[in-house]
Amino acid sequence: MIGPILCRYFSFRFLRMIIAVFLMIFGMIYVVDFVELLRRSDGAPGTSPAYIAFLALLRVPSASEQLMPLCVLGGAMAAFLDLTRKLELLVARAIGVSVWGFLVPPVLIAAVIGTASTALFNPISATMKHRADGIEAQLFGRPGAKTKDDEFWIRQNSVDGQTVIRAAAVKPDGSALSGVTAYVYDQAGRFQEEVLAPSAVLSPGVWQLDHARILAPGQEAVDVGVYLLATKLSPEQVAQGVIAPESVPFWDLPFMREQADAVGFDATGYRLQFQTLLARPLLFIAMVLIAATFSLRFFRFGGVAKMVGGGVIAGFVLYVATKLTGDLGGAGLLSPVAAAWSPAVVASMLGAFALLQQEDG
Repeated sequence: MIGPILCRYFSFRFLRMIIAVFLMIFGMIYVVDFVELLRRSDGAPGTSPAYIAFLALLRVPSASEQLMPLCVLGGAMAAFLDLTRKLELLVARAIGVSVWGFLVPPVLIAAVIGTASTALFNPISATMKHRADGIEAQLFGRPGAKTKDDEFWIRQNSVDGQTVIRAAAVKPDGSALSGVTAYVYDQAGRFQEEVLAPSAVLSPGVWQLDHARILAPGQEAVDVGVYLLATKLSPEQVAQGVIAPESVPFWDLPFMREQADAVGFDATGYRLQFQTLLARPLLFIAMVLIAATFSLRFFRFGGVAKMVGGGVIAGFVLYVATKLTGDLGGAGLLSPVAAAWSPAVVASMLGAFALLQQEDG
């Protein structure tokens, strides 16, 4: 086994390299996002380069958080290659430390970084992203690119049954909607009627749709002055309904999931995000095992460039697989637990198996 002094030395080398890769990617994302926001804000009232720079700074942590697995992979590969080039790993092998011994420091570092990014960095980046979305909505309308299908949807359960509400716009405090279409179902789940209204106001326990038109199957359209629709929603819950799971801090995800379930919202995104963050330390460990598999070849044997390229490709495939299973989980084709944990578990097992074959035959 590796000694404590050597363990601290290797841990410092891996931590320093991972942080360096992360800061480099962070800076690149910030510059690109700052330039793009400057282009979008050209001529917009109330903007200045300093304000746009502040907005870009709020957006970058969330984007860089998505690339953390690749930062761990790149940092671990760079550290392994540097230690191999300087023959430090060869010396470690000579004093009886096996590959599993000097893998302890990077695995521990990956687990610590994964835990810290979930418990500490994610709440900060999610809070900053939520604030950035609010600023972006004030400057450019809705955050991000606006499309023709950019609408607000609510699915609610009430004493009368289930209702799906579509609105063209929602007030930031969640108290009113505009351009409303409500699809009303009875308690048995059968479609009952469609209600069209230019606006809807949320009062305690009821939606008030003014100047509504009711369209029921087999009946003529009926115009009414006021249409009342029972609801369990509060304005805060309506406002929270537009919050993407990525904008919710890790520690608030269980509460948001319970609130969404209580009022009939689709809570799959919150469940998937929570499980994905829980699985992040194991995903980082898998990245370290992949880096070790492709980075422990001695330089005098040649073929290092091909090995590094193979490691980059393997890590990228794992990253894409993680995103793919996440999309399948978000669509309901996989359970959130399977979608979040399966890539990390499979990659860890394959990495350990490859190392066993490579080192122990």
